Amino acid sequence: MERGPERKKVALMREYVEREDPAAKDVDDLTLRRFLRARDLDISKGSSLFLKYLKWRKTEVPRGFISEAEVQHELSQEKLFSQGFDKTGHPIGVIFGGRHDYSKRNIEEFRRVVVYGLDKLCTRMPVGKEKFVFIGDLEGWCYANSDIRAYLAALEIMQNYYPERLKKVFMVHVPSMFMKAWKIIYPFIDDNTKQKIVFVDDKNLKAALLEDIEESQIPDIYGGKLPLVPVQNT
Repeated sequence: MERGPERKKVALMREYVEREDPAAKDVDDLTLRRFLRARDLDISKGSSLFLKYLKWRKTEVPRGFISEAEVQHELSQEKLFSQGFDKTGHPIGVIFGGRHDYSKRNIEEFRRVVVYGLDKLCTRMPVGKEKFVFIGDLEGWCYANSDIRAYLAALEIMQNYYPERLKKVFMVHVPSMFMKAWKIIYPFIDDNTKQKIVFVDDKNLKAALLEDIEESQIPDIYGGKLPLVPVQNT
């Protein structure tokens, strides 16, 4: 759709959501546009999704941010990192699924750390950029790390409250046993998101990353030149 008609729809959406929730006045048009696009430019559906987001944010992130103190156990597992940008300027996050401790996981803290990590990535976005890239590293992943409830919680947060933020996910070092968990998760992933997930063979790992990321911006553990930076230090 042309930018003119899309802009008009954003304006109509703004009129509606501001009537329903005055807090919408503090949100910019780019945010409204992401929710609108997530519902194929359907104003009613986009507005409903956005108003749900406002309500969720007030309840789950009442101070406007998640503090490190609220996610200490999750951060102590050293599974979330953030550094570098892809060739078009989108920030990169790295997640190590094999470091997730299912046996000690508290689902509420897990949900908070998902928001914490996504908000950190969003703060790193250059002007004019709205999306981020993830590298999902499953090296060492085993059934002790499998946590369907947590995976679905993260998916719900990403799809409902950070729509049109994801540019691409590189799934690397994926063990065959993970595919059993993947078959359970897959039906819950929306079609648009499915198209952004790429499984990468180990032998093609660096080459696949180089298609989207300059070597100077690739984490050193994948043959690039950037050291990993814990998300709390970004």
